[in-house]
Amino acid sequence: MTPGSRPTLEDVARLAGVSLGSASRALSVPEQVKPSTLERVIRAVDQLGYVRNGPARALASRRTRTIAAIYPSLDNPIFAVSIQSLQRTLWDLGYQLLVASHDYRPEREFDLLRSFVERGVDAVVLVGTDHDDAVFELLGQYHLPYVQTWSVDEANRRPCVGFSYHDAAFKMAQAVLEHGHTEIAICPGQSYRNERVRARIAGTQAALQGAGLTLRPEWIIEQPFTLEGGRQAVRQVLGGPSRPTVLICGNDLIAIGAMSECREQGVVVPGELSITGSDDIELASMVEPKLTTVHVPKVEIGSLAAHRIVSLIEGSPAVEGSPLSTSVVLRDSLKRIT
Repeated sequence: MTPGSRPTLEDVARLAGVSLGSASRALSVPEQVKPSTLERVIRAVDQLGYVRNGPARALASRRTRTIAAIYPSLDNPIFAVSIQSLQRTLWDLGYQLLVASHDYRPEREFDLLRSFVERGVDAVVLVGTDHDDAVFELLGQYHLPYVQTWSVDEANRRPCVGFSYHDAAFKMAQAVLEHGHTEIAICPGQSYRNERVRARIAGTQAALQGAGLTLRPEWIIEQPFTLEGGRQAVRQVLGGPSRPTVLICGNDLIAIGAMSECREQGVVVPGELSITGSDDIELASMVEPKLTTVHVPKVEIGSLAAHRIVSLIEGSPAVEGSPLSTSVVLRDSLKRIT
Protein backbone atom coordinates (compact mmCIF):
# COMPACT_ATOMS: atom_id res chain seq x y z
CA MET A 1 0.00 0.00 0.00
CA THR A 2 1.46 3.37 -1.07
CA PRO A 3 1.51 6.30 1.39
CA GLY A 4 -1.71 8.33 1.30
CA SER A 5 -3.71 5.70 -0.60
CA ARG A 6 -6.86 4.09 0.75
CA PRO A 7 -6.34 0.58 2.11
CA THR A 8 -7.99 -2.18 0.07
CA LEU A 9 -9.34 -5.59 0.93
CA GLU A 10 -6.22 -7.04 -0.70
CA ASP A 11 -4.11 -5.06 1.80
CA VAL A 12 -6.19 -6.47 4.67
CA ALA A 13 -5.79 -10.03 3.38
CA ARG A 14 -2.03 -9.59 2.92
CA LEU A 15 -1.53 -8.17 6.43
CA ALA A 16 -3.74 -10.84 8.01
CA GLY A 17 -1.96 -13.61 6.11
CA VAL A 18 -5.17 -15.01 4.62
CA SER A 19 -6.63 -15.35 1.15
CA LEU A 20 -8.70 -12.57 -0.38
CA GLY A 21 -11.77 -14.84 -0.19
CA SER A 22 -11.24 -15.51 3.50
CA ALA A 23 -10.89 -11.80 4.23
CA SER A 24 -14.10 -11.08 2.34
CA ARG A 25 -16.02 -13.81 4.16
CA ALA A 26 -14.70 -12.64 7.53
CA LEU A 27 -16.22 -9.20 6.93
CA SER A 28 -19.43 -10.32 5.24
CA VAL A 29 -20.32 -13.58 7.00
CA PRO A 30 -18.04 -13.78 10.07
CA GLU A 31 -19.88 -16.81 11.43
CA GLN A 32 -18.60 -18.85 8.46
CA VAL A 33 -14.87 -18.41 9.18
CA LYS A 34 -12.62 -19.78 11.90
CA PRO A 35 -12.34 -17.59 15.01
CA SER A 36 -8.56 -17.32 14.55
CA THR A 37 -9.02 -16.13 10.95
CA LEU A 38 -11.66 -13.63 11.99
CA GLU A 39 -9.41 -12.27 14.72
CA ARG A 40 -6.51 -11.74 12.29
CA VAL A 41 -8.73 -10.00 9.75
CA ILE A 42 -10.30 -7.69 12.33
CA ARG A 43 -6.85 -6.82 13.66
CA ALA A 44 -5.69 -5.99 10.14
CA VAL A 45 -8.80 -3.86 9.51
CA ASP A 46 -8.17 -1.89 12.68
CA GLN A 47 -4.48 -1.46 11.93
CA LEU A 48 -5.03 -0.26 8.36
CA GLY A 49 -8.20 1.75 9.02
CA TYR A 50 -9.90 -0.16 6.22
CA VAL A 51 -13.47 0.87 5.28
CA ARG A 52 -15.49 -1.37 3.00
CA ASN A 53 -16.58 0.00 -0.37
CA GLY A 54 -20.33 0.41 0.13
CA PRO A 55 -21.36 0.97 -3.53
CA ALA A 56 -19.30 -1.98 -4.75
CA ARG A 57 -20.69 -4.22 -2.02
CA ALA A 58 -24.23 -3.09 -2.89
CA LEU A 59 -23.69 -3.93 -6.58
CA ALA A 60 -22.46 -7.38 -5.70
CA SER A 61 -25.26 -8.21 -3.28
CA ARG A 62 -27.97 -5.98 -4.77
CA ARG A 63 -28.48 -4.70 -1.23
CA THR A 64 -27.19 -1.67 0.60
CA ARG A 65 -28.47 -2.78 4.02
CA THR A 66 -29.75 0.77 4.36
CA ILE A 67 -33.30 1.85 5.20
CA ALA A 68 -34.70 5.31 4.43
CA ALA A 69 -37.26 6.98 6.68
CA ILE A 70 -39.18 10.13 5.75
CA TYR A 71 -40.77 12.03 8.65
CA PRO A 72 -42.97 15.14 8.69
CA SER A 73 -40.68 16.78 11.26
CA LEU A 74 -37.49 16.12 13.19
CA ASP A 75 -38.10 18.59 16.02
CA ASN A 76 -41.12 16.84 17.53
CA PRO A 77 -39.98 14.81 20.57
CA ILE A 78 -42.27 11.86 19.74
CA PHE A 79 -40.63 11.42 16.36
CA ALA A 80 -37.16 11.78 17.87
CA VAL A 81 -37.87 8.99 20.37
CA SER A 82 -39.37 6.74 17.71
CA ILE A 83 -36.49 7.35 15.28
CA GLN A 84 -34.03 6.40 18.02
CA SER A 85 -35.94 3.16 18.61
CA LEU A 86 -36.11 2.48 14.86
CA GLN A 87 -32.38 3.09 14.43
CA ARG A 88 -31.31 0.96 17.39
CA THR A 89 -33.43 -1.97 16.29
CA LEU A 90 -32.25 -1.75 12.67
CA TRP A 91 -28.66 -1.62 13.89
CA ASP A 92 -29.21 -4.82 15.87
CA LEU A 93 -30.65 -6.38 12.71
CA GLY A 94 -27.64 -5.36 10.62
CA TYR A 95 -29.12 -2.32 8.84
CA GLN A 96 -28.38 1.40 8.80
CA LEU A 97 -30.94 4.21 8.83
CA LEU A 98 -31.11 7.39 6.73
CA VAL A 99 -33.65 10.01 7.83
CA ALA A 100 -35.16 13.04 6.11
CA SER A 101 -38.05 15.40 6.85
CA HIS A 102 -40.49 17.13 4.53
CA ASP A 103 -41.34 19.64 7.30
CA TYR A 104 -45.09 19.06 6.98
CA ARG A 105 -44.92 19.89 3.28
CA PRO A 106 -46.18 16.61 1.79
CA GLU A 107 -45.51 17.78 -1.76
CA ARG A 108 -41.78 17.43 -0.96
CA GLU A 109 -42.10 13.77 0.04
CA PHE A 110 -41.80 12.47 -3.52
CA ASP A 111 -38.59 14.43 -4.13
CA LEU A 112 -37.06 13.08 -0.93
CA LEU A 113 -38.07 9.54 -1.86
CA ARG A 114 -36.60 9.88 -5.35
CA SER A 115 -33.35 11.13 -3.84
CA PHE A 116 -33.16 8.08 -1.58
CA VAL A 117 -33.93 5.75 -4.49
CA GLU A 118 -31.13 7.32 -6.54
CA ARG A 119 -28.68 6.77 -3.68
CA GLY A 120 -29.78 3.18 -3.24
CA VAL A 121 -31.81 1.95 -0.27
CA ASP A 122 -33.38 -1.41 0.46
CA ALA A 123 -36.69 -0.16 1.83
CA VAL A 124 -38.57 2.90 3.07
CA VAL A 125 -40.41 3.84 6.26
CA LEU A 126 -43.18 6.42 5.84
CA VAL A 127 -45.27 8.30 8.41
CA GLY A 128 -49.04 8.21 8.04
CA THR A 129 -51.19 6.78 5.27
CA ASP A 130 -51.95 9.94 3.26
CA HIS A 131 -49.37 10.00 0.45
CA ASP A 132 -49.39 10.99 -3.22
CA ASP A 133 -50.06 8.18 -5.68
CA ALA A 134 -46.69 9.05 -7.21
CA VAL A 135 -45.00 7.89 -3.99
CA PHE A 136 -46.52 4.42 -4.21
CA GLU A 137 -45.88 4.28 -7.96
CA LEU A 138 -42.18 4.98 -7.43
CA LEU A 139 -41.96 2.39 -4.66
CA GLY A 140 -43.65 -0.14 -6.94
CA GLN A 141 -41.46 0.72 -9.93
CA TYR A 142 -38.32 -0.10 -7.97
CA HIS A 143 -39.92 -2.97 -6.03
CA LEU A 144 -39.03 -1.29 -2.76
CA PRO A 145 -40.66 -2.67 0.40
CA TYR A 146 -42.19 -0.04 2.66
CA VAL A 147 -44.02 0.30 5.96
CA GLN A 148 -46.40 3.08 6.94
CA THR A 149 -46.10 4.07 10.58
CA TRP A 150 -48.07 5.86 13.30
CA SER A 151 -51.45 5.58 11.55
CA VAL A 152 -53.24 2.37 10.65
CA ASP A 153 -54.75 1.68 7.23
CA GLU A 154 -58.41 0.98 7.94
CA ALA A 155 -58.73 -0.87 4.62
CA ASN A 156 -55.69 -3.01 5.53
CA ARG A 157 -54.31 -2.65 2.00
CA ARG A 158 -50.79 -1.65 2.91
CA PRO A 159 -48.37 -2.67 5.70
CA CYS A 160 -48.72 -0.44 8.76
CA VAL A 161 -47.40 -0.18 12.31
CA GLY A 162 -49.38 2.30 14.38
CA PHE A 163 -52.51 3.09 16.35
CA SER A 164 -55.95 4.55 15.72
CA TYR A 165 -55.90 8.33 16.04
CA HIS A 166 -59.70 8.24 15.96
CA ASP A 167 -59.83 6.01 19.03
CA ALA A 168 -57.17 8.03 20.87
CA ALA A 169 -59.10 11.26 20.28
CA PHE A 170 -62.36 9.56 21.27
CA LYS A 171 -60.81 8.47 24.58
CA MET A 172 -59.54 11.94 25.38
CA ALA A 173 -62.89 13.56 24.51
CA GLN A 174 -64.65 11.04 26.73
CA ALA A 175 -62.32 11.90 29.61
CA VAL A 176 -63.05 15.61 29.09
CA LEU A 177 -66.80 14.91 29.06
CA GLU A 178 -66.51 12.80 32.20
CA HIS A 179 -64.91 15.82 33.89
CA GLY A 180 -68.09 17.77 33.20
CA HIS A 181 -66.99 19.86 30.20
CA THR A 182 -69.52 20.65 27.50
CA GLU A 183 -67.94 23.79 25.96
CA ILE A 184 -65.08 22.12 24.12
CA ALA A 185 -62.57 23.50 21.61
CA ILE A 186 -59.86 21.54 19.83
CA CYS A 187 -56.58 22.46 18.17
CA PRO A 188 -55.80 19.17 16.38
CA GLY A 189 -52.98 20.35 14.10
CA GLN A 190 -53.47 21.04 10.40
CA SER A 191 -55.66 18.64 8.45
CA TYR A 192 -54.34 19.28 4.93
CA ARG A 193 -52.82 16.03 3.66
CA ASN A 194 -52.78 14.65 7.20
CA GLU A 195 -55.18 11.81 7.91
CA ARG A 196 -54.04 11.76 11.54
CA VAL A 197 -55.47 15.21 12.17
CA ARG A 198 -58.69 14.38 10.34
CA ALA A 199 -59.03 11.28 12.51
CA ARG A 200 -58.55 13.38 15.66
CA ILE A 201 -61.35 15.69 14.62
CA ALA A 202 -63.65 12.78 13.74
CA GLY A 203 -62.90 10.95 16.99
CA THR A 204 -63.65 14.05 19.05
CA GLN A 205 -66.88 14.69 17.14
CA ALA A 206 -67.98 11.08 17.65
CA ALA A 207 -67.51 11.28 21.43
CA LEU A 208 -69.41 14.57 21.62
CA GLN A 209 -72.25 13.26 19.47
CA GLY A 210 -72.54 10.29 21.80
CA ALA A 211 -73.15 12.76 24.60
CA GLY A 212 -75.70 14.74 22.58
CA LEU A 213 -73.27 17.59 21.88
CA THR A 214 -71.75 19.10 18.76
CA LEU A 215 -68.30 20.47 18.10
CA ARG A 216 -68.64 24.10 17.05
CA PRO A 217 -66.91 24.80 13.70
CA GLU A 218 -65.36 27.99 15.12
CA TRP A 219 -63.81 25.93 17.91
CA ILE A 220 -61.97 23.63 15.51
CA ILE A 221 -58.76 25.66 15.45
CA GLU A 222 -56.14 24.39 12.99
CA GLN A 223 -52.59 25.43 13.80
CA PRO A 224 -49.09 23.96 13.24
CA PHE A 225 -47.74 21.30 15.61
CA THR A 226 -45.58 23.84 17.43
CA LEU A 227 -45.43 25.89 20.60
CA GLU A 228 -46.39 28.94 18.55
CA GLY A 229 -49.34 27.01 17.15
CA GLY A 230 -50.61 26.57 20.71
CA ARG A 231 -50.14 30.24 21.47
CA GLN A 232 -52.09 31.19 18.36
CA ALA A 233 -54.89 28.78 19.32
CA VAL A 234 -55.31 30.45 22.72
CA ARG A 235 -55.33 33.92 21.14
CA GLN A 236 -58.09 32.76 18.81
CA VAL A 237 -60.08 31.21 21.68
CA LEU A 238 -59.77 34.35 23.82
CA GLY A 239 -60.68 36.60 20.92
CA GLY A 240 -64.04 34.94 20.26
CA PRO A 241 -67.45 36.05 21.52
CA SER A 242 -67.62 33.07 23.89
CA ARG A 243 -64.99 30.99 25.61
CA PRO A 244 -64.74 27.17 25.93
CA THR A 245 -63.88 25.58 29.25
CA VAL A 246 -61.33 23.21 27.72
CA LEU A 247 -58.91 23.18 24.77
CA ILE A 248 -58.00 19.70 23.49
CA CYS A 249 -54.67 19.90 21.64
CA GLY A 250 -53.37 17.57 18.95
CA ASN A 251 -49.97 17.17 20.55
CA ASP A 252 -48.12 18.17 23.70
CA LEU A 253 -46.12 20.92 22.01
CA ILE A 254 -49.33 22.71 21.03
CA ALA A 255 -50.67 22.22 24.57
CA ILE A 256 -47.50 23.55 26.24
CA GLY A 257 -47.52 26.56 23.93
CA ALA A 258 -51.19 27.11 24.82
CA MET A 259 -50.39 27.03 28.54
CA SER A 260 -47.56 29.51 27.98
CA GLU A 261 -49.93 31.93 26.23
CA CYS A 262 -52.46 31.53 29.02
CA ARG A 263 -49.81 32.66 31.52
CA GLU A 264 -49.02 35.66 29.31
CA GLN A 265 -52.73 36.53 29.11
CA GLY A 266 -53.38 36.02 32.82
CA VAL A 267 -55.67 33.02 32.20
CA VAL A 268 -55.42 30.41 34.95
CA VAL A 269 -54.95 26.77 33.84
CA PRO A 270 -57.00 24.79 34.65
CA GLY A 271 -59.08 27.19 36.76
CA GLU A 272 -60.31 29.23 33.81
CA LEU A 273 -59.31 27.01 30.89
CA SER A 274 -58.41 23.34 30.99
CA ILE A 275 -55.84 22.17 28.42
CA THR A 276 -54.99 18.65 27.27
CA GLY A 277 -52.37 17.29 24.89
CA SER A 278 -51.39 14.11 23.13
CA ASP A 279 -48.21 11.98 22.87
CA ASP A 280 -47.06 12.07 26.53
CA ILE A 281 -43.62 13.51 25.84
CA GLU A 282 -41.21 13.80 28.75
CA LEU A 283 -42.02 17.47 29.31
CA ALA A 284 -45.72 16.70 29.80
CA SER A 285 -45.11 15.62 33.39
CA MET A 286 -42.66 18.47 34.10
CA VAL A 287 -44.65 21.55 33.12
CA GLU A 288 -46.86 23.30 35.64
CA PRO A 289 -49.63 22.32 35.82
CA LYS A 290 -48.72 18.82 34.75
CA LEU A 291 -50.33 18.05 31.41
CA THR A 292 -53.21 15.63 30.88
CA THR A 293 -52.38 13.83 27.65
CA VAL A 294 -52.65 10.62 25.61
CA HIS A 295 -49.83 8.14 25.98
CA VAL A 296 -48.88 6.76 22.56
CA PRO A 297 -46.53 3.82 21.83
CA LYS A 298 -43.69 5.81 20.27
CA VAL A 299 -40.90 3.39 21.21
CA GLU A 300 -42.89 0.34 20.12
CA ILE A 301 -43.70 1.93 16.75
CA GLY A 302 -39.99 2.36 15.98
CA SER A 303 -39.01 -1.14 17.06
CA LEU A 304 -41.92 -2.93 15.39
CA ALA A 305 -41.47 -0.95 12.18
CA ALA A 306 -37.82 -2.04 12.05
CA HIS A 307 -38.73 -5.71 12.43
CA ARG A 308 -41.53 -5.40 9.90
CA ILE A 309 -39.44 -3.71 7.21
CA VAL A 310 -36.58 -6.17 7.58
CA SER A 311 -39.05 -9.06 7.29
CA LEU A 312 -40.31 -7.57 4.03
CA ILE A 313 -36.77 -7.12 2.70
CA GLU A 314 -35.67 -10.63 3.58
CA GLY A 315 -38.89 -12.33 2.59
CA SER A 316 -39.59 -13.66 6.08
CA PRO A 317 -43.16 -14.38 7.14
CA ALA A 318 -44.71 -11.35 8.80
CA VAL A 319 -48.07 -11.30 10.51
CA GLU A 320 -50.07 -8.08 10.24
CA GLY A 321 -50.35 -6.82 13.81
CA SER A 322 -53.36 -5.23 15.43
CA PRO A 323 -53.38 -1.48 16.08
CA LEU A 324 -51.27 -0.59 19.11
CA SER A 325 -53.00 0.69 22.22
CA THR A 326 -53.17 4.21 23.65
CA SER A 327 -54.32 5.50 27.02
CA VAL A 328 -55.32 8.79 28.62
CA VAL A 329 -52.94 10.02 31.33
CA LEU A 330 -54.87 12.25 33.72
CA ARG A 331 -52.86 15.06 35.30
CA ASP A 332 -53.48 18.52 36.72
CA SER A 333 -54.24 20.54 33.58
CA LEU A 334 -57.77 19.10 33.25
CA LYS A 335 -60.22 20.47 35.81
CA ARG A 336 -63.36 18.70 36.93
CA ILE A 337 -66.43 20.89 36.57
CA THR A 338 -69.04 20.25 39.26
